[in-house]
Amino acid sequence: MDLKNFEVVLLGHFAIDNDVVNGVEKEVTGSAVYHGAFALKAIGTRVAIVTKLAKKDFPLLSIFEDAGITVFPIESEETTGIRNVYSTDDSDNRSSYFMRSAGPFCEKDYPTDLNAKVIHIASLMQKEVPVNMIKKLSKIADLSIDVQGFMRTKVGNNLILKDWKEKEEIIPYLKYLKADIAEATILTGTSDLHKAAKILAQLGAKEIMLTHKEGVLLYISGEFYQAPFSPKSLGGRSGRGDTCISTYIGKRFSLEPYPALCYAAALTTLKLEKEGPFKRNIEEVEALLKKIK
Repeated sequence: MDLKNFEVVLLGHFAIDNDVVNGVEKEVTGSAVYHGAFALKAIGTRVAIVTKLAKKDFPLLSIFEDAGITVFPIESEETTGIRNVYSTDDSDNRSSYFMRSAGPFCEKDYPTDLNAKVIHIASLMQKEVPVNMIKKLSKIADLSIDVQGFMRTKVGNNLILKDWKEKEEIIPYLKYLKADIAEATILTGTSDLHKAAKILAQLGAKEIMLTHKEGVLLYISGEFYQAPFSPKSLGGRSGRGDTCISTYIGKRFSLEPYPALCYAAALTTLKLEKEGPFKRNIEEVEALLKKIK
């Protein structure tokens, strides 16, 4: 295999976060690329990460190398960090606070000889990936975006969701778009996920995934599909959406939309039960998948 030929490349910051759950604060490895990469690796997808962090934290990337995940790191002065406070059992309800940022990517940060079928832009905060860079990446692979990284805005030390100014300019370039219910409501002006999905499709996205605490809704080619989340506990609620969209993208290489969605929901359900990225046996996913169907 070509060492720079992958099915999915995840572009985004690696993070060292603080999660506060039921009043207990804990430092955790975080980020969309972290959760997404392990899910993709688990289902057999050829995955790589392009990320940015402080040189002193490069040794932390060994968690990927030990799992056989290729990383292309870029040095920055800081490693991104976000403080996430979960105050209820509702995994759609959290408050986030800025701690540190590795700063924006630029076009030269993406290796010119790095090939992918899909590039998933998994940024954490607004202005991490410039518009021109997104347009250029769309010429070399199908694009996927989690809108959180384009809506999460720093106001003081608070990170709040604001409408994505460039949405009408960028969404037409996307094959995959993922949002949660809070983000979709702000983006479209409606909390009705079916209506929100149609609006996002009208803006140009091809496959729209909208997550909420009960499960996930998919809209593609005028058709809706749904699959549930059914975790026995919520010990691993951080990274829910990252796991779901990454698994879906990986499964779309071999499956039609609805089977891929069901698989993503099953794997995400098991991830929700344990802190950190998905590291359970695929056989557990297959068993749960039979129950979902």
